[in-house]
Amino acid sequence: MALIRWDPAREVDALQGDLNRLFDSFFAGRNQGRNGAQRWVPAMDLVESGEEYVLRADLPGMERDDVELELKDNVLTVSGRREAEHEDSQEGFHRVERAFGSFSRSLELPAGIDPDALKAEFDRGVLEVRIPKPPQEQPRRIAIAQGDGD
Repeated sequence: MALIRWDPAREVDALQGDLNRLFDSFFAGRNQGRNGAQRWVPAMDLVESGEEYVLRADLPGMERDDVELELKDNVLTVSGRREAEHEDSQEGFHRVERAFGSFSRSLELPAGIDPDALKAEFDRGVLEVRIPKPPQEQPRRIAIAQGDGD
């Protein structure tokens, strides 16, 4: 009988591998939407500059007409659909990892945003929306009248 030295690091590595497989299988199932399509959530950044907010969304493989923007009750919604690119495989096996399907992302903007002032541009798969900040309400000085002095 051969003696095998016990190595706790090997046990931890094996446990880590098992946990990774468990989480991968769990989250892979959650990314599936209706009809087996993968759920897709594009990456978005919102940056505040001095006079405006700038929203950038990565929408690779999409065209301008595939994307919709809507502002309602100070909520800006970006939505659209990226179609799957299926390839017929005569070999009987292929792998599809890129997500596709419908998406919708919403973010609440400060009150007072002028919907007509928003500017959106789509270039090389990146949507950029420029949102001017609403005017700040300035405190108003109120004059105090002199009383009759009785």
